[in-house]
Amino acid sequence: MDTLPTLPAKQLITRQKSGGWFGCEYNMNLYRGCTHGCIYCDSRSSCYQNPDFDTVYAKADALAILRRDLGRLRRVGVIATGSMSDPYNPREAEALLSRRALELIFAFECGVAIATKSDLVVRDVDVLRDIVRQAPVLIKLTITAADDALAAKIEPHASSSSARFEAVAALSEAGVYTGVLMTPILPFINDTEDNVVSIARRAKAAGARFVYPGLGVTQRTGQREYFHQGLERHFPGMAERYRKAFGDDYWCGSPDYDRLRRIFARECSDLGLLWRMGDIVEHYKRWPHAQQSLF
Repeated sequence: MDTLPTLPAKQLITRQKSGGWFGCEYNMNLYRGCTHGCIYCDSRSSCYQNPDFDTVYAKADALAILRRDLGRLRRVGVIATGSMSDPYNPREAEALLSRRALELIFAFECGVAIATKSDLVVRDVDVLRDIVRQAPVLIKLTITAADDALAAKIEPHASSSSARFEAVAALSEAGVYTGVLMTPILPFINDTEDNVVSIARRAKAAGARFVYPGLGVTQRTGQREYFHQGLERHFPGMAERYRKAFGDDYWCGSPDYDRLRRIFARECSDLGLLWRMGDIVEHYKRWPHAQQSLF
């Protein structure tokens, strides 16, 4: 494998707004760019100013900067990663930045929330188990299609959905709080009752504790054009259908949103799966302890 290119960085940990995404206090991105090739990825949007999105860059001196940032925190908290670039992209297999970052997070007694589409996260189960003994850990495997063939069209270079379900099972069995991000669900493509019910049932069978839904997709300048190209490549005529249904709208919700949400909520209730963010946050922050004294 060729040398991993780097980009300069001044800071790796940033403070998140109170009550933010999954209740995380901080955010961290060790990499920039992604090679999963998901046709819908919002991180391709022009507002993020990353025209070379398909190349993965590491943040230069990332671990030294992370150690410094951790040492400056006024209070411990949950550090989210995976918002702009998958921390378990293929380059991580050799670079080990995410693994070394987890070791530092453990040393500084912080928690971590990881979003990924890669089963490579299972490699680091030993460090995650160390962290969970003293702080909250939340692992979110994004799974948008129960069918591997459909997932391969919309997320061509990510781990298969089946491999991601297997990762959920391995992490859950190890005692790590794990669930599924069922988002985005693309209108006219995977917004079917069979798909959302199948994801919930397979998640439960794998030991997931939650499935968080997103019954629609976003589109912005830059990302919209790439998304429509992907739609035309795999679903001829679909881009025009999106233009007629949504125009330049940012949020493209499933036309079947209300019915699917009712079906999904009922299925999760029957299965004993959490699906509301507030409930998920409350549960993982006290898992496996009755109360986390520092959070």
